Amino acid sequence: MAGKAKSLYVCSQCGYESAKWFGKCPGCGDWNTMSEELRESVTNKSTSVRPARPAAPAVPITQISTEDEQRYYTGSGELDRVLGGGIVKGSLVLLGGDPGIGKSTILLQICAHLGKILKILYISGEESKRQIKLRASRLGVNCENLYVMTETDVLAVADSIQTEKPDLVMVDSIQTMNLKELSSSPGSVTQVRECTNILMRTCKSLDLPCIVVGHVNKDGAIAGPKVLEHIVDAVLYFEGDKQMS
Repeated sequence: MAGKAKSLYVCSQCGYESAKWFGKCPGCGDWNTMSEELRESVTNKSTSVRPARPAAPAVPITQISTEDEQRYYTGSGELDRVLGGGIVKGSLVLLGGDPGIGKSTILLQICAHLGKILKILYISGEESKRQIKLRASRLGVNCENLYVMTETDVLAVADSIQTEKPDLVMVDSIQTMNLKELSSSPGSVTQVRECTNILMRTCKSLDLPCIVVGHVNKDGAIAGPKVLEHIVDAVLYFEGDKQMS
């Protein structure tokens, strides 16, 4: 049974939580980063505890083989270069940039190249399937291995990843994803952090690479907690040349 909603203050940089507001975050020391969020408390009766899965056994590092390591080439030489030679299986890549810079476009261009050999699950929380189809048609992307899903519930997304078992996952964008167990709104510090963690655990357990799109705030930094950039394996930031017309 849902309890009374309570107010918490969360740091947008490190995710530090406190029952009272601070001008300077006790966690990271930044100023004016504490924002208020409403949390709905739940009783112990309604809280279900899932049985813990058995831990994977520890393996000596000398027995770990890297001979079958495979990288997926995106079709863009420069993008492959900054990724260290292509997309690594099991990696989580954060793709950020200004609105309209071409983040969604480059995802579809990657789909056009890798969709010939890989099964790709493209998850959008911002556009309808028809909008994605129209943009894909303009870019000449038309491959049967590209599956489109419009969903914002991160648990539903995780279930679909486990069911479909694609070779590559794309999420556009992480700020639209939400975990219903949290009362805070999508895009908040807590939602972004927890949704990213769920996607990371899901994809890494299946050894799937995942590309996540992140919006930027008015200061030009990637929106959400700073810890988001530490959760992912690589951060790619796209920006335009303001001197070019």
